[in-house]
Amino acid sequence: MSRTIFTVVERCVACKSCEIACAVEHSRSKTLAGAILETPPPQRRINVEGVGAYSYPSRCQHCADAACITACPTGAMQRDGGTDKVFSDHDKCIGCWMCVVVCPFGGVTADPVGKKALKCDGCPERTARGEAPACAAACPTDTLLYLTPEEFAAQRRQATARAAVCGGQPESANGMDILRSLKRPH
Repeated sequence: MSRTIFTVVERCVACKSCEIACAVEHSRSKTLAGAILETPPPQRRINVEGVGAYSYPSRCQHCADAACITACPTGAMQRDGGTDKVFSDHDKCIGCWMCVVVCPFGGVTADPVGKKALKCDGCPERTARGEAPACAAACPTDTLLYLTPEEFAAQRRQATARAAVCGGQPESANGMDILRSLKRPH
């Protein structure tokens, strides 16, 4: 079974490493120093959203029944037959934003410069080389995991078992737990 990006929400500390890595991966230079100097600046396809004391890396979910594909009047939103990822063909996109309107996850945004739909493409160059997408590779807290559904389920079962054995306590208090506690309103 193919790998996909899973999100472990409770691990996100809003460092935005995923946003930076995504923008760099989609830059012409493929380097941070070069991307900073590019005009127009490269655009990220993931957005870390704050929700109270927590945060969530929001991105395209590459839905099996993708509303963006159905709503697109020009056929710009398509599914890659080889990877099963949803992508936007910029040559066909007319900037009508129907995909933005119907996406239940907010995973499609409007490119402010090109006036085209902008969304996660799953980093096809990286994954073709056997690497994780840029956002997952850059995540220091393992919030974003590039795994098969079976691998992810096995990790979740292991975490549940660990919590049960440790008397209901989460994995072990660590630096990330301390950072998260600082973000909570008192």
